[in-house]
Amino acid sequence: MAVYTDVSEGELSAFLAQYEVGRLHSYKGIAEGTENSNYLLHTSTGSYILTLYERRVERADLPFFLGLMEHLARKGVSCPLPVHRRDGSMIGDLAGRPAALITFLEGMWMRRPTAQHCRAVGKALAELHRAAADFPLRRANALSPDGWRKLWDITRARADEVEPGLAREVEADFADIVRKWPTDLPAGIIHADLFPDNVFFLGGELSGIIDFYFACNDLLAYDIATCLNAWCFEKDVSYNLTKGSALLAGYQSVRPLEQREIEALPLLARGSALRFMLTRLHDWLTVSEGALVEKRDPMEYVRRMRFHRQIASPAEYGIGLA
Repeated sequence: MAVYTDVSEGELSAFLAQYEVGRLHSYKGIAEGTENSNYLLHTSTGSYILTLYERRVERADLPFFLGLMEHLARKGVSCPLPVHRRDGSMIGDLAGRPAALITFLEGMWMRRPTAQHCRAVGKALAELHRAAADFPLRRANALSPDGWRKLWDITRARADEVEPGLAREVEADFADIVRKWPTDLPAGIIHADLFPDNVFFLGGELSGIIDFYFACNDLLAYDIATCLNAWCFEKDVSYNLTKGSALLAGYQSVRPLEQREIEALPLLARGSALRFMLTRLHDWLTVSEGALVEKRDPMEYVRRMRFHRQIASPAEYGIGLA
């Protein structure tokens, strides 16, 4: 979540008139995140999240994202729901951007997740994968290896501004990962961005999952690899084996992994680290300083790439230890 587009009170009030949500009481921008402009609204009927879609989100993809939320909620996955407009649609326009109103999900994200949190996330991810299996729409992953190449082509010439020699290192890693990338593993709809700030907890229990705007069809185990990167590394970029084993055990309590998925984890984790390094590198070098957005250091994921490069066995992620 972030704010790139300012919205006046008059514009917002006119937009909300198309919904049955009562009168606007207050609103404020949400600075966390990097993709869309987000506001927390309070109206006479409750609290909502307003999202204005920009940057990497295409309007044509919105029926997939919003429809997926409704589908998952019907299957028992706790996630926000799109609010329908008076005309029945879920998408409007505000300040020159496609926009949607989403229900507010109670809870808070864990800045220092424990192994217990990681186990809950693994279980919730597997439940999401199962619940989404019969969702009828499809969306290709725009940040698959082909998408990584587009980002790298934009940023490669300036990569050494972040660390000398980074361009050569990433180019070599990129070529190796793409050459070995699997295509025959179990696939389905994945969240693709299940970082701690996209998972809420309340009273020690997982209360819901948010931000489905990278969701797509891809390898299920790739989603797990992204969670290992997002949840199981400490601030010093050391891998926490206890957290990793808890996350993997939580996932497998719902959907046991095939042996070929387990064997692919080191490569998938390398690819996931490269993908998030590239989007961070792109934003680090191109996002204007005037935007109300938290730019994230790409070196955090360069260090994860280096870690995964040294992995000799999937057991080093904690598979089967919990």
